[in-house]
Formats: sequence, C-alpha cells, structure tokens
Amino acid sequence: MKSILKKRMLVLGASTLIGLLIFSPIIAQTDYTKVEAKDSAKIYHGGEFYPVSSFSYNGTAQAPRNVILMIGDGMGLAHIFAGLTANGGDLYLKNFNKIGFVTTHAANKFVTGSAASGTALATGEKTNYTFLGVDPDGQPLRNIREIAQGIGKATGVVSTSSVTHATPGSFVGHQPTRYMEEEIAEDFVNSGIDVFIGGGLKFFNNRKDGRNLLEDLESKGYQIATSLEEVAKTEDGKLAGLVAPNGTARKSLRGDVLEVATQTALNILDNDPDGFFLMIEGSQIDWAGHANDTPWIIEEMLDFDLTIGKVLEFAAKNEETLVIVTADHETGGLTIEDGNYKTGMVKGDYTTGGHTGIMVPIFAFGPGAEDFTGFIDNTDIPKKIMKYLETQDSSKRKSRRQRKPRRK
Repeated sequence: MKSILKKRMLVLGASTLIGLLIFSPIIAQTDYTKVEAKDSAKIYHGGEFYPVSSFSYNGTAQAPRNVILMIGDGMGLAHIFAGLTANGGDLYLKNFNKIGFVTTHAANKFVTGSAASGTALATGEKTNYTFLGVDPDGQPLRNIREIAQGIGKATGVVSTSSVTHATPGSFVGHQPTRYMEEEIAEDFVNSGIDVFIGGGLKFFNNRKDGRNLLEDLESKGYQIATSLEEVAKTEDGKLAGLVAPNGTARKSLRGDVLEVATQTALNILDNDPDGFFLMIEGSQIDWAGHANDTPWIIEEMLDFDLTIGKVLEFAAKNEETLVIVTADHETGGLTIEDGNYKTGMVKGDYTTGGHTGIMVPIFAFGPGAEDFTGFIDNTDIPKKIMKYLETQDSSKRKSRRQRKPRRK
C-alpha cells in the first residue's frame, strides 16, 4: 500500500512540475490573482473623506453624440458599498438614478473571466473563457469602438492595467487568448484608435521578436508619452500613453494616473465634431479582490469613483454624452461584516480568491440612460450602444444625400 501511495505521489509531483513548466508564462502574467492577504488586510481603518458634487442631466438630445463606458473590473455591489462607507456614505456614483443589474456568464463557463466578459461588453456576443475579441470558433468579432470609428467618431481606451490586458484589449484586439499580449499590442498599432493610455510599454518595445512598435506608432502619427507628465501635456492629435512597463502600481503608489489619463483622453477626443467613444477601466478593483485585501479594494474603488466624478462633470456640461458604469464580473465574493460612516472603517470578508458568478450593477447618466435599467445581460449593453451609433450613421448619410450639389 505504501509502495502504491509513494508511486502516486511521485506521479502527482511530476505532473505538477510539468504543469508549472508549461503554464509558467500564464502564471507570471496573472500574479495579481494570488491570494496572500492576512486578517489585517480585511479591515480598512478609515481615511480622509472627499466631497462629492451633484450633477444632473438637463439635456434634450434624443441620442448621445458621445458614449463613455466605464468598467470597474471585479466591482460588485459590496465593493461599491465598501467605498461608500469608507467615504462617509457618499460617492459620485450616487448621482446616477438609472440603475440595473447585469448577468455576466461566458459562452462555456458560468463564472466568467475578464477576457470573455470584456469581449461581451465590447461586441455584444458571448465567447469562451480567455478568448479575446473572437467568437467561440475563433472568428474576429466587430466591437463598438470599431463601429464608432467606422462612422467617423474618435475613439479611446484608458486603463490602470496594461492596455493589452483583457478588458482594454477586448475593445481593440482579436486573439485566441488574452495571454497573447505582444500580438494584442500589434492590434493596437493597426487599429486606428486615437488615444490609448495605461501600462504595457514592454509589449511594444521589449518584445520577443525584437521589434519596436513605438516606431510603427510614430510613423502613423502617434505622439508617444511614457510618463504621466507627458500624457497630461497632450491636448490634441493621436496619443499612445504607455506609463508603466506592465500594469501600473496600486493607487497608493501610482497617484492620480486614472484621473489624469481620463481628463487627457476627454480633452483630445472632444476635439472631434462627430463625437467619440471612450472606454475607461478601473482595473485593480479586481486585483485587490483577488488578494482579498479590503484597504486596497477601497483605494481602487475611491480612485474609480473620483474618475467617475471627472466624467460626470464633463457629461453634465456637454449634455450630449451617455455615461455607463458597470463591471465585467465580481471578484472575491466580498461581504461587508462591519463598518462606520463616521470614521470610514470597513471590515470585509471573502468567499474566494477568484471571480464569482453573481450579477453586477449598471449605472447610466445622460441621453439614452433609461435603456440601461432593470435586468439585462452584458451582451445587451453594446447592442444598445450600437443602435445609437447606427442611428447616427443613418442620419449622417441621409443628410449628405439631401444636401444640394454646389453650383460650378
């Protein structure tokens, strides 16, 4: 019996070693999913509160000229409530009164991942776990950013992860797996996107194939910014803002990257008279959820909410901008065990170091916001956005046909 058990352990050990050797590149790129949190990481003891302004939509536009889709990666209701408690009971998210719930499953898995859910949010189609921008058969799917670009709108992506990561990559790339980040970087070069800001520099200039894609971007008219200061100075034209080798650091170390990057993207994209589409991701709510780290979750949640405030300020003045805030999935199975509105203290606990299959919230503000309420699937979100884009495209073509020819 001992002999049989010893043999089984040897086989298991060999199998594990082979598995680690085969999948080590994947593990290396998903280190943020490793749970190492101690009990002390479950309590946020409180910090300074920031004031929250009120915004309302008073416009009369029948359809939005601009669409801003904000994705809090891994953000469930408990993450939002943790942030709200930590800021004394107030968030910019409370400006939204059009609210619903979103189902998130992948084509082949009930509990989804960021690539499959990102693809669903970008294209309106379900795909398999880890597939990016392609259907379950591996065929490319057209996404809402590409559709917006096709009708003359400016487009952009902002993220606190690498821009080649699963969520931002879903709005640009078409690859059989999310882990092909060098290939996704090439997709960015060939996409025609106007603005992309985040991490991921190494996938452009420190590649296995020896190519320097920054040179290719420059040849296509992009301004290259490798620091937040350079990003903030850019006011027009095409911008590739790659401010970290891979993902950016956590909020307490990186500073106001998301707010500054978002403001820069808005400034540039708003120059287009035909309007724009912009996707903004608060990536590391998910990373903190994987780590079961309540203080980190709250850092990232409040950073995302402050960025929502910047976007709402723009949208309230513009009056032609639809703002949608949602999540790709929930991470960590977070529950709130205790809290204090006066001090901002939050005590969280977790059921997993991975994702869960529960519904996530959706919030909408501006023209068309009423279409994003109730119970919907993640694929419904881009389908509704596509209808606005198709209506505008049809109106533009009709307007061109009705224009009288100039006299010679």
